[in-house]
Amino acid sequence: MENKLEPFLDRQGYVLLDGALATELEYRGADLNDPLWSAKLLLEAPELIQAVHEEYLAAGADIIISASYQASFAGLARRGYGREAAAAILHRSVALAREARDRFWAEAAHRKDRQRPLVAASVGPFGAFLADGSEYRGKYGLSVEALMDWHRPRLAVLLDSGADLLACETIPCIEEAEALARLLSEMPSARAWLSFSCCDERHLCQGDLFAEAVAIAEACEQVLAVGINCTPPRFVAPLLEEGSRHTSKPLVAYPNSGEEWDAVRHCWLPGRGEEAFAAYATAWYRAGARLIGGCCRTRPADIRELRATLRAERSL
Repeated sequence: MENKLEPFLDRQGYVLLDGALATELEYRGADLNDPLWSAKLLLEAPELIQAVHEEYLAAGADIIISASYQASFAGLARRGYGREAAAAILHRSVALAREARDRFWAEAAHRKDRQRPLVAASVGPFGAFLADGSEYRGKYGLSVEALMDWHRPRLAVLLDSGADLLACETIPCIEEAEALARLLSEMPSARAWLSFSCCDERHLCQGDLFAEAVAIAEACEQVLAVGINCTPPRFVAPLLEEGSRHTSKPLVAYPNSGEEWDAVRHCWLPGRGEEAFAAYATAWYRAGARLIGGCCRTRPADIRELRATLRAERSL
């Protein structure tokens, strides 16, 4: 089974992910107060998405993640897009990232001491479609089979998009982990990571044990890595230490900045003294993380600092 992560791990010992897309777009003036969130700009201003991808590549990212997190057939249908048009929008999300990567890689100066960056197609959870903060609660009231049916058409389209792998991310509950793992097993060509939103040092946001979610990922051959995203940085090292006892796969860590999303008022609430984001990376690496980056409210400067931190750690 081809594993496109291995050349990065063999050469540098880690894979640097990008940082936030939606909140970076907001920093640049985009209005994303919309159920489609960052996917809104796939319809209105795709050039802004591409510019953010390019900035993360310049900051050192080895993988950039597409703007498909909140794009789904059901969500786009609410905007009047039929199946064919919605599939084209999902393809566009990956095409924007691939074009940014290819343009970056065409410059000889960027190829010095770098592997050719990868593109991961974002597969957001069912809760992202609900657009009510459910990816930080779970408790959808859906069976594993119903979640499989909901995810299946989008996974099929994204697999056909030319992405290097799938980023199944911000998963808040054990049922969705099981649904995605079973779907991936139906699709022999799929390669993915699974990453979970967690509420403390041991539990997914729904309350399920992180260790149980990791065990589901471990049993799925198509899952190349497993870990945590969009979780406060202070919880990540203990979660990784727990996860490492239940998997032989590389661990993933791309937390948010430590701030909290208020889904009712649609705003970010202050974090708890976690301004020095990159300073956590040494502990994450030592706890087993090998895919490391940032999620909501992290910026290209954070990714640049993460790269410097990880290089320093590897040189010890």
